[in-house]
Amino acid sequence: METKTFKYQLVSLDTMNAQINLRLPENMLVAAKSYAEKHGFGTLQELLKETLREKLFEPSLSKQELALVKQLAETSMKKNLFGTEEELFRKLKKRGNGIHS
Repeated sequence: METKTFKYQLVSLDTMNAQINLRLPENMLVAAKSYAEKHGFGTLQELLKETLREKLFEPSLSKQELALVKQLAETSMKKNLFGTEEELFRKLKKRGNGIHS
Protein backbone atom coordinates (compact mmCIF):
# COMPACT_ATOMS: atom_id res chain seq x y z
CA MET A 1 0.00 0.00 0.00
CA GLU A 2 1.50 3.34 -1.10
CA THR A 3 1.31 6.33 1.27
CA LYS A 4 1.96 10.04 0.89
CA THR A 5 3.12 12.35 3.66
CA PHE A 6 1.22 15.56 4.14
CA LYS A 7 2.03 18.46 6.43
CA TYR A 8 -0.23 17.32 9.24
CA GLN A 9 -0.46 13.55 9.03
CA LEU A 10 0.38 10.40 7.10
CA VAL A 11 -2.49 9.43 4.81
CA SER A 12 -2.89 6.26 2.79
CA LEU A 13 -3.82 6.85 -0.85
CA ASP A 14 -6.76 4.51 -0.56
CA THR A 15 -8.19 6.28 2.51
CA MET A 16 -11.54 7.93 1.94
CA ASN A 17 -12.19 11.26 3.61
CA ALA A 18 -15.21 11.38 5.88
CA GLN A 19 -17.95 13.80 4.99
CA ILE A 20 -19.84 15.76 7.62
CA ASN A 21 -22.85 18.04 7.63
CA LEU A 22 -22.54 21.30 9.51
CA ARG A 23 -25.41 23.63 10.30
CA LEU A 24 -24.55 27.27 10.91
CA PRO A 25 -26.68 30.29 11.75
CA GLU A 26 -27.19 32.39 8.61
CA ASN A 27 -25.11 35.31 9.93
CA MET A 28 -22.17 32.99 10.70
CA LEU A 29 -22.38 31.39 7.25
CA VAL A 30 -22.40 34.79 5.52
CA ALA A 31 -19.47 36.00 7.66
CA ALA A 32 -17.49 32.79 7.01
CA LYS A 33 -18.04 33.01 3.23
CA SER A 34 -16.99 36.65 3.25
CA TYR A 35 -13.88 35.85 5.31
CA ALA A 36 -12.95 32.95 3.02
CA GLU A 37 -13.23 35.11 -0.08
CA LYS A 38 -11.37 38.07 1.46
CA HIS A 39 -8.50 35.87 2.69
CA GLY A 40 -7.96 33.84 -0.48
CA PHE A 41 -9.67 30.55 0.37
CA GLY A 42 -11.11 28.92 -2.74
CA THR A 43 -14.07 27.51 -0.86
CA LEU A 44 -15.70 27.67 2.53
CA GLN A 45 -14.64 24.05 3.01
CA GLU A 46 -10.95 25.06 2.67
CA LEU A 47 -11.40 27.72 5.36
CA LEU A 48 -13.07 25.25 7.72
CA LYS A 49 -10.39 22.58 7.20
CA GLU A 50 -7.58 25.09 7.76
CA THR A 51 -9.30 26.41 10.90
CA LEU A 52 -9.56 22.86 12.27
CA ARG A 53 -5.89 22.18 11.46
CA GLU A 54 -4.89 25.31 13.38
CA LYS A 55 -6.90 24.19 16.42
CA LEU A 56 -5.98 20.49 16.35
CA PHE A 57 -2.33 20.40 15.36
CA GLU A 58 0.58 22.20 16.97
CA PRO A 59 1.77 25.00 14.69
CA SER A 60 5.37 25.09 13.56
CA LEU A 61 5.40 28.89 13.99
CA SER A 62 4.33 30.95 16.98
CA LYS A 63 1.52 33.50 16.66
CA GLN A 64 4.15 36.25 16.83
CA GLU A 65 6.13 34.63 13.99
CA LEU A 66 2.98 34.23 11.90
CA ALA A 67 2.13 37.89 12.47
CA LEU A 68 5.61 38.89 11.27
CA VAL A 69 5.25 36.74 8.14
CA LYS A 70 1.85 38.30 7.44
CA GLN A 71 3.31 41.80 7.90
CA LEU A 72 6.21 40.97 5.57
CA ALA A 73 3.84 39.64 2.92
CA GLU A 74 1.57 42.70 3.14
CA THR A 75 4.53 45.11 2.93
CA SER A 76 6.00 43.16 0.00
CA MET A 77 2.69 43.34 -1.88
CA LYS A 78 2.22 47.07 -1.20
CA LYS A 79 5.75 47.92 -2.35
CA ASN A 80 5.88 45.30 -5.14
CA LEU A 81 9.05 43.79 -3.67
CA PHE A 82 8.67 40.35 -5.22
CA GLY A 83 11.54 38.90 -7.18
CA THR A 84 13.25 35.56 -7.49
CA GLU A 85 14.23 33.46 -4.49
CA GLU A 86 17.88 33.98 -5.44
CA GLU A 87 17.46 37.77 -5.38
CA LEU A 88 15.75 37.62 -2.00
CA PHE A 89 18.53 35.57 -0.40
CA ARG A 90 21.18 37.79 -1.97
CA LYS A 91 19.53 40.87 -0.44
CA LEU A 92 19.15 39.19 2.94
CA LYS A 93 22.78 38.09 2.92
CA LYS A 94 23.93 41.67 2.14
CA ARG A 95 22.01 42.94 5.15
CA GLY A 96 23.71 40.42 7.44
CA ASN A 97 20.54 38.74 8.62
CA GLY A 98 22.34 35.46 9.28
CA ILE A 99 20.91 33.67 6.24
CA HIS A 100 23.49 31.51 4.51
CA SER A 101 22.97 29.56 1.33
